[in-house]
Amino acid sequence: MLQYQADLDRKFHALADPTRRALLERLGDGPAAVSDLAAPMDMTLTAVMQHLGVLEDSGLVRTRKTGRRRMCEIDAFGVTVVEEWIAHRKAQWERRFDRLGAVVSEAKSAREKRK
Repeated sequence: MLQYQADLDRKFHALADPTRRALLERLGDGPAAVSDLAAPMDMTLTAVMQHLGVLEDSGLVRTRKTGRRRMCEIDAFGVTVVEEWIAHRKAQWERRFDRLGAVVSEAKSAREKRK
């Protein structure tokens, strides 16, 4: 469990930065070379590579060398881990709101019966 939590922490740390989220958004369109990812960014290629390194270390992005180019793509498994964590929390909160709604309905019914 501790390893899972550390992995999740790395993923959320990576997602906390707007530049890294922008890189993930771009990679959502498909694999891209580092130079193509860096082109629209207002930062150096080295800075973009550091951001990609954080994304790769977190397991959200995979890179591979193709000739002289380094290609990047989203790692679907890494994204799935975050998605499952969020889905579990969402389901938990929905159950809580359903229970709260039931309590409110019961209280409302009881109040109307007393009138």
